[in-house]
Amino acid sequence: MKLRDNTFLVSGGASGLGAATVRALHGAGARVVMADLDEEKGLKLAEELGDRTHFVRTNVADAADTQAAVELATTRFGGLQGLVNCAGIGNAGRVLGKQGPMPLDDFARSIQVNLIGTFNMIRLAAAAMSRGEAQSDGERGVIINTASIAAYDGQVGQAAYSASKGGIVSMTLPIARELARFGIRVMTIAPGLFLTPMMHSLPAEVQQSLGEAVPFPPRLGRPEEFAALVLSIIGNVMLNGETIRLDGAIRLAPR
Repeated sequence: MKLRDNTFLVSGGASGLGAATVRALHGAGARVVMADLDEEKGLKLAEELGDRTHFVRTNVADAADTQAAVELATTRFGGLQGLVNCAGIGNAGRVLGKQGPMPLDDFARSIQVNLIGTFNMIRLAAAAMSRGEAQSDGERGVIINTASIAAYDGQVGQAAYSASKGGIVSMTLPIARELARFGIRVMTIAPGLFLTPMMHSLPAEVQQSLGEAVPFPPRLGRPEEFAALVLSIIGNVMLNGETIRLDGAIRLAPR
């Protein structure tokens, strides 16, 4: 899938990994629609990048919101060729904490936003892509999801988060197999410890300590490195149905 003059929808595109992806796609000549709840940051980034970018306020777990974002991409830019799912939340909580069992709503919220939100974006974006004209190799679209190494190495307190991200990993292959007949690829990236807004909120010494735990390079990942992998996946038609760990070889300890 080429980048220039194709349209990509990026959920969670107003900040962090999503914003870096928006910048990289735009820099490569793509048209980009950002779907995010943070209207202030989204509009600011769209204004900064100018032509070929647009922001739409979107709750990824809401069917109407997501349909509106997909329709905006197709009507404003004439079609949809790619989706990058970066929207998500990170919350921690023990199954049995000091206050008793984890509130069921806390677990459900992680699943609703991270897993159901990702699936919601996939199903509606795939429908739009399937109606597009086939490009080289018969390809009509590419979908890239964001999971986490917590899907494999979940720590104490990450039951809900790990379950939501593990679900993304598990559905990657069956969805790729199903959408293959339309010429739509499906991939997932499982980032390790990256400099996201949540990480920036931690004290500098904590960030340094976490970065030094990475075998190589011994530092936190940069959002631009995540975006670079997104571009590589888009450009390589043989990448399909797989999850790539982007983590510097770190394996999380139990806690």
